[in-house]
Amino acid sequence: MTSGISRRARVLAAAVGTGVLVPLVAAATPAAAATPTVTCTSAKAGLAAKLQKDITAALATRKGTVAVGLYDRSTNTTCTLRASSAYDSASVVKVTVLATLLWDAKKTNRYLTDRENTLAKAMITKSDNAATSTLWKQLGMTKIKGFLSAAGMTQTKPGANGYWGLTQITVTDEQKLLKLLTAKNAVLSDNSRAYILKLMGQVVSSQRWGTPYGVPSGVTVAVKNGWLQRSTNGWRVHSVGAFKGGGHDYVMTVLTHGNSTMNYGIATIQAVAKVIHKDLAAS
Repeated sequence: MTSGISRRARVLAAAVGTGVLVPLVAAATPAAAATPTVTCTSAKAGLAAKLQKDITAALATRKGTVAVGLYDRSTNTTCTLRASSAYDSASVVKVTVLATLLWDAKKTNRYLTDRENTLAKAMITKSDNAATSTLWKQLGMTKIKGFLSAAGMTQTKPGANGYWGLTQITVTDEQKLLKLLTAKNAVLSDNSRAYILKLMGQVVSSQRWGTPYGVPSGVTVAVKNGWLQRSTNGWRVHSVGAFKGGGHDYVMTVLTHGNSTMNYGIATIQAVAKVIHKDLAAS
């Protein structure tokens, strides 16, 4: 028994002696404690530093976990925070559902039916869940995954068993989708892009919060929001938007969870949106 203990002690001592155990523990601590920071790049002098400073300040006192994406074509400006972190999509996935429907229709060279148009309009402008479930079921997982693949949205994982609101999304992929909606590409036809943006521009007033907050006058707005409360991570509150005018052409995604209330999440998103619109308008 004694020899067993001493042998284990010798093995442990040898392991510690080689420096295998101790440095591993030491190295892991700073990495775990590191808080993701906002990173920005821009072709416009001074703009990246200003956005980075202002977005960071806007989030400094906010609780919850926030992911941010910004891309402005006009100044080749990009900002990201937690770009690859996964969030339950809630209703922002509805833009993906409509894009899939149009992508699939384009492949067979057909127009949407009157019924599909009615469902699409209710899904985007009023965030109608029943309409979304109908279209999600009609499309099926093969077509949804087919669109995600065509769009390069490799980080998006569709919700199982009809739970489209539990689709896993990231800022990276939502920004890819918004870029597809706002510039010519081989995935979606020009008519399809215009149709999606038109519906996102007709969202009912009670659901026009989030990324459009603080948008300068004369800038067009296309938005889709999502909100969902679950037992873990509190409220998920998200907003994706596309904006054009005032010499800018930009898309923005803000995803949040760990919010105590829906309104708290909205306030966090709007704090970020306000400084982004302001900084771009001033540039």
